Amino acid sequence: MRFDIITIFPDFFSGPFDYGILKRARTAGLVNIAMHDLRGFTHDRHRTVDDRPFGGGEGMVLKVQPIYDAVQSLKVAPKAERQRQKETVILLSAQGQPFTQAVALELAAIERVVIVCGRYEGVDERVNELLCDREISIGDYVLSGGELAAAVIVDTVVRLLPGALGNPDSSRFESFGADDVEHDAGEADGPPRSTYGAGGLLDYPHYTRPADFMGVPIPEALAGGNHETVRRWRRRMALKKTLENRPDLLEKIEIGEEDREILAELGWVGDSGTI
Repeated sequence: MRFDIITIFPDFFSGPFDYGILKRARTAGLVNIAMHDLRGFTHDRHRTVDDRPFGGGEGMVLKVQPIYDAVQSLKVAPKAERQRQKETVILLSAQGQPFTQAVALELAAIERVVIVCGRYEGVDERVNELLCDREISIGDYVLSGGELAAAVIVDTVVRLLPGALGNPDSSRFESFGADDVEHDAGEADGPPRSTYGAGGLLDYPHYTRPADFMGVPIPEALAGGNHETVRRWRRRMALKKTLENRPDLLEKIEIGEEDREILAELGWVGDSGTI
């Protein structure tokens, strides 16, 4: 897989991409990440990438010409052919669709992703119209630029690539992960892998040694060694954590009868997700 990042701060990425899973994935040849300095595609001695907005207003806007030239230099397929070529061009902006684990899974199936990092007050809308397949935002807040968002997207997608993680199930059985179609309640010769897979819920709490720290012991359900008890506790805690922190997620998933009973015990009222 290849990422091409168009930015006015290419050196920003020398840190985030040089550690942990991303570094291992790059070293192993699973992903290639290239940064492209937008100022290298300007045509004036000041290397100007921004200008005042038409209609007035505060701030400056990234110009369309340098971004157009930068994308063209990458020889990306035309818009109509990108899906077949497994390529995509993304504009990062506060006006974009939310970046979710589902979007990350879509991108992980693509062979080449070009990311245009927004900056200043915004980007000339013709960049979006002429060049980009989609706009993406990583949250309902405004960053100084798209570089942090690009690093988040690359990290999220790369860890989904086969071989990027030591245990391939690590990216399945976690918050926002896919449901476990095998409804895994645990193997006879080992502990349960997870609740059933997250199935769109937040992950359950985790504990490790020591069993008692500062007078706070691990939950009794985890100490007994009964696999079914562990499975039930994990599912209950995943539902509890989701209800407390992200009740909106409960409106987006299919909830079985067993989960409904647990949620009712936790104070959930109907499908509204309210407590």
